[in-house]
Amino acid sequence: MRTIIQNGTVVTSGGIVKADVEIKGESITSISQTVKPEIGDRIIDASNQYIFPGGIDVHTHLAWPFQSTGTADDFVTGTKAGAVGGITSIINFTNPKRGASLIDTQKEWIEKGNQAVIDYGLHAIINEYSDRVLEELPILAEEYGVSSIKLFMAYKGEMMVNDLEMYKIMKKAGELGIITNVHAENGDVIDELVRQAIAEGKTAPIYHGYTRPTVLEAEATGRALAIAEAADAPVYIVHVSCADALNKVDEAKKRGVKAFAETCPQYLVLDISYLDLPNFEGAKYVCSPPLREKWNQEVLWNGISNGLISVIGSDHCPFRFEGQKTLGKDDFSKIPNGVPGLEDIFSLLYHFGVNEGRISLQKFVEIISTGPAELFGMSKKGSISVGKDADIVILDPNRSRVITAETQYQNLDYNAYEGMKVQGLITNVLSRGELIVKDGIFIGEQGRGNYIYRDRLHNKQFELTKNNLKNLNNPSSTGISFKVQYDK
Repeated sequence: MRTIIQNGTVVTSGGIVKADVEIKGESITSISQTVKPEIGDRIIDASNQYIFPGGIDVHTHLAWPFQSTGTADDFVTGTKAGAVGGITSIINFTNPKRGASLIDTQKEWIEKGNQAVIDYGLHAIINEYSDRVLEELPILAEEYGVSSIKLFMAYKGEMMVNDLEMYKIMKKAGELGIITNVHAENGDVIDELVRQAIAEGKTAPIYHGYTRPTVLEAEATGRALAIAEAADAPVYIVHVSCADALNKVDEAKKRGVKAFAETCPQYLVLDISYLDLPNFEGAKYVCSPPLREKWNQEVLWNGISNGLISVIGSDHCPFRFEGQKTLGKDDFSKIPNGVPGLEDIFSLLYHFGVNEGRISLQKFVEIISTGPAELFGMSKKGSISVGKDADIVILDPNRSRVITAETQYQNLDYNAYEGMKVQGLITNVLSRGELIVKDGIFIGEQGRGNYIYRDRLHNKQFELTKNNLKNLNNPSSTGISFKVQYDK
């Protein structure tokens, strides 16, 4: 049986066209002005609606352990929430035990993901350096399709690696065509600022923001980029929150560093004032890096528009307010770091980006789907093109909804964007040709998601173009971009 999406407007990163989309099995088989229905075809009428490639969230923390429980969403509730919100693929972060094999950790997390309702990949976090780490990286890439790892410059004793360790791991990763994600904050200095604040009786959530200033994010960002430059390795700075850090990315790209930046919806929509809400409500918004002064938002939006920021990820790390966030009632440093966003990232980016005129429809698709797919080696994802997986979101731009915890699929007792009205209503979501969301209701099956074996980025095939070089002298330019090719 074919599925035919009729009368809609297809949007890709390269253009917009009124067309019908034909799907056979899991793949897109035709895009044309008219696809003639046959008996037995399933017809989806997309009149006056946009047809987008499914959203790809490359920054999630589902099923992360925390004390005796864990993050509020596992691969079931989290991927259902993502699907309802227009996300058809995720890349989740593993959370290895210190001293554990990267291979054993990967197997464990693939098993956890078997209950997902959408397709999923895994970034391998490396929380300590050893010879075994370097030996296991090629196996991760070749046998498990891992094209990305993550290193932390904060959370000493748990996740943090030092500069020399970062250099050695980045260098090996770069040689293998693996891109390194970096959490860039100066953990040592932040830890001291936190200790000072607590000693002075400054325990409220707002001090989480004050003890993690932008200068320390920028310093770590610049240091990570310099180390990547020395290692001749591609680097991806996760959750860039402020102008200071983004400037470091811009400077590095203009030097020719193979650098990419990500930001998150919380930094585009929320600001540091939320940390100062009364009755401990500010704890709901504790994440790292913290929310920043509001003026940073437009700098980040400009970075998306001009290509300096390559991807938007939710950094979905959900903790319930009661019983989890409230653990830090008397000490902000004990509030678990993380905010929800997987269910609403697609809508927030469309509303505040496209609807409010900050970005084009094509840029929206590039930042939420095509860019993540290309950068992280998901060759069957990210575009409405013949042969690609039929991961499709149909959105009615003339309808709206109000974000509220009352109707969310996220397994939480609050929503960080509670009460916001967003223009654009998702009416249908297809994953590999299967209709899994209809009118805001998940109708798919648990465990239908596939693990994604991802292609590696070929380090030697980052190529400067003449236009890139000309742009170096243009103040509004993003600097250097790269032609990305992949090695299976």
